[in-house]
Amino acid sequence: MVLRDVVANEKRNAFMLCNEAIVRGALESDVKVVAFYPGAPTSEVLDTFNDAVGSFDYHMEIATNEKVALEICAGASFAGIRSLTAMKSVGTNVASDALFVLGYTGVRGGLVLVMADDPHAHSSQSEQDGRFFAPNAYIPMLEPSTAQEAKDMVKRAFEISERHRVPVIVRTVTRVNHQSGIVRLDGIDRKEFRRVKWRELNEEFTTLGEGARQKKLKMLKRAEELATEFESSEFNYVRDAPSDFGIITSSVSYLYVLEALKILGLESKAKVLKLGTTYPLPKNLIRTFIKGLAKVLIVEELSPYLEREVYALAKDTNPAVTIYGKWSGTFSEAWEYNPNLVVKGIAAALGMSAPDYDSIVDDAKKLKVALPDRYPTFCAGCPHRGTWAALSQALKNKPHYFSNDIGCYSMWIYPPISHADSSLCMGASVGVANGLSNVIEERVVAVVGDSTFYHAAIPAIMNAVHNGNKFTLIILDNSVTAMTGQQPNFSTDFTAGWRQGKKVSIENICRAIGIEFVEIVDSYDAKKNIDVFKRALDFDGLSIVISRRECALYGDRNKRRKGEAIIPFYIDTEQCKKAYVCMRDFYCPCYSIDETDKKPRIAQEQCDGCSVCSKLCPFVAVKRTEVKP
Repeated sequence: MVLRDVVANEKRNAFMLCNEAIVRGALESDVKVVAFYPGAPTSEVLDTFNDAVGSFDYHMEIATNEKVALEICAGASFAGIRSLTAMKSVGTNVASDALFVLGYTGVRGGLVLVMADDPHAHSSQSEQDGRFFAPNAYIPMLEPSTAQEAKDMVKRAFEISERHRVPVIVRTVTRVNHQSGIVRLDGIDRKEFRRVKWRELNEEFTTLGEGARQKKLKMLKRAEELATEFESSEFNYVRDAPSDFGIITSSVSYLYVLEALKILGLESKAKVLKLGTTYPLPKNLIRTFIKGLAKVLIVEELSPYLEREVYALAKDTNPAVTIYGKWSGTFSEAWEYNPNLVVKGIAAALGMSAPDYDSIVDDAKKLKVALPDRYPTFCAGCPHRGTWAALSQALKNKPHYFSNDIGCYSMWIYPPISHADSSLCMGASVGVANGLSNVIEERVVAVVGDSTFYHAAIPAIMNAVHNGNKFTLIILDNSVTAMTGQQPNFSTDFTAGWRQGKKVSIENICRAIGIEFVEIVDSYDAKKNIDVFKRALDFDGLSIVISRRECALYGDRNKRRKGEAIIPFYIDTEQCKKAYVCMRDFYCPCYSIDETDKKPRIAQEQCDGCSVCSKLCPFVAVKRTEVKP
């Protein structure tokens, strides 16, 4: 990230990540309040705002979860202050309770919600299509294809929000969020941040009973007005051609369409309707587009959201048109698209032959057979590896159900650990444990991270206390929200903009709730921790073990800032008896086998110096380099 481009108060072009362009659009719009819970693929929006705090007078908070983040922004917008939040689509599930009601109450100041879908589930537990939030909540939605469009749409979203007094969703996908491009910077004209007097605004944002029913009517009228406005939006446009074949598309799929047409030599032989306002849809524009077509191809990720509308509109406008998309089997509802898939789809619709991509993929698969599988793994020094080394020993010969959750520790489901019976969504491990503890014979073991604990686990823990449910909960406290880029949470001593923050004690919360068994261990003391985990598993009630040690990357970064040395370990080959405990039970990526003597070796440039492997070695063969003879 080049922060100076994001904050520069000048008109010029800059090369930036789309998530940075989103921030730039908000800054140019004079946003005053931003709030987030981190989640890929929108994490860089949070990070960029965090780094730019000192440059502008906006208030920023990293919230407990996405619902709280949206409510923070809603509160600001009620007072006429522009606000923005960004989250992944599964985070919008968490925020949806507030989002749906905001469609009724409306807002005063502009409120923009950047919502990112994750086709192919690169960093999510599902390929959820979040576009359906917009029509269900009667909230307008814009979809950018490029970094420039993302910046422009954020700015326009603030205007739409204030003109119609409604939140606006800017829906992205991973390949939009993480693309980079040339972005035109406009000037930044910001007004002084001043508090307002609430009573002078003469506003109310309530909804219940008859009030909700009346506001529903206003909401429907607003949707009609937005539909009329979006018919002439600059974000919808047609690439015309003398052809009876057309393509309707949106988001990053538009870029795939352009590339596919170029590959097939059809740039001037296919009409293309690019939609940027996808709720309310510009139905008249779509009707006009499909009116004279013999064939129309719908290219969109993930669900047949646009396709369903085109079928409905074609019934009266052009019932003879043949529609190709997901329902025709031309495209799959699974995974993200790419130009190759779109080439095949266009060729299938036109009865053309396409390049033989399948044989290329088959050849690649043949070459891949010789390569070993490489699963995601923990960083060198990760405290979760040390926790698992102890917990796995405690679980031996102990019949149990293991309820995993969302965080770095989700990788426990992958080889070589391969240990989880369920993993649903944030905080669900504890809720699932509540249900299972009363219906199975085995001991239920659940795990959450510190960020997940604050985000969603506390209600389920209270449920366990109140109902006397008996299971073991492991809370992995590594001081930051590590999986999304080491953002602070309530276990961290700083908050947004590197401001001093007050830590919220996990153990104090647990004890205040009424939990009797609460023990804290150092994640790196693997051998000592085995006994603690065993006692927790045998406890006749709800037991909690907080395994605490800061994220290795975060800790190493802090050491370097302080000028502290990171001292790696080495293998004393004379002491090593090839028990392989360091590799079999610890799985550190620093380790490899020496081809000559078949003994373990440590890549010292990777070694974090965490010392866990040295404590596990039965022959004391793993030693610090500082004492190497």
